[in-house]
Amino acid sequence: MQIRPLAPELLAEELAERIAALPGPWARVAVDGADAARPGELADALVAPLRLRGRPVQRVHARDFLRPASLRFEFGRQDADAYLDRWLDAGALFREVFDPLEPGGSGLVLPTLWDAATDRATRAERVPLPPGGVLLLDGPLLLGRWFPLDLTVHLHLSPAALERRTAPEQHWTLPALARYEAEQQPQQAADMTVRADDPRRPALVVSDT
Repeated sequence: MQIRPLAPELLAEELAERIAALPGPWARVAVDGADAARPGELADALVAPLRLRGRPVQRVHARDFLRPASLRFEFGRQDADAYLDRWLDAGALFREVFDPLEPGGSGLVLPTLWDAATDRATRAERVPLPPGGVLLLDGPLLLGRWFPLDLTVHLHLSPAALERRTAPEQHWTLPALARYEAEQQPQQAADMTVRADDPRRPALVVSDT
């Protein structure tokens, strides 16, 4: 295993090159990482390089596919196990985002489902992702859910960096993130891993094999 430091813009270019080469009618890509690792920022940085390579892009945030508060907070607002197991509406992501991008699918993707702040449906309209397009999904705790992804990128934080960069009011999520690390082993499960302790100096983990 080699660790290759890259400037953030060069990391985005290298990932975009890999994504643009994916075959199939659509490419389904997830950028997985704790909120403290800023997976949304990396996913956003991939949009322009992919479009320059002729690939239309649809961004989707996992935070827009959470379950209603009555289900998320059934065991309290700071239950770490519920955060890992119950917050994300994986079924809705399958139904509204992934199924339309299966071979022969309609290509009509629902970009948002639920507004967690208001605890109401967003009532968003489905949007077409043309053939050759790329779905870019970001969020925490995405691996191990059997999503039909063509490429997964995991942003890894060391335990010390994770604790340091997680807002104090969100420290209750740390046991869930530790359990996710132990159970899903995202560094091994992901197609590509980026060490992101310092967001200004990410490092791509490259297998020697």
